Amino acid sequence: MPFLTIVVHVRAKPDQVEPLKAELKRVVPIIRQDEGCVSYHLHQDNSDPTRFLVYENWESRELWQAHMDSPHVQAHTEATADKIEECTRYEMTLID
Repeated sequence: MPFLTIVVHVRAKPDQVEPLKAELKRVVPIIRQDEGCVSYHLHQDNSDPTRFLVYENWESRELWQAHMDSPHVQAHTEATADKIEECTRYEMTLID
């Protein structure tokens, strides 16, 4: 069965780029240790520093959902809520 791929586009509030970036970077090693995490990569746009992209692969949707329900993700969500202008998440499956 193919991995569940999650792609998240995040736009920081203009005055919150560095605090958001610091929090996004802080959780990378924590999330990579979550059960079912195959890969987790954080990117920042070269021409627009307010834009971030997270690309992650999970063994299953159930394990990703357990990750989303974890206390560290809940704390991360609270820590970033006032720093984010816009956030869009896509759940995807590799077809080729």
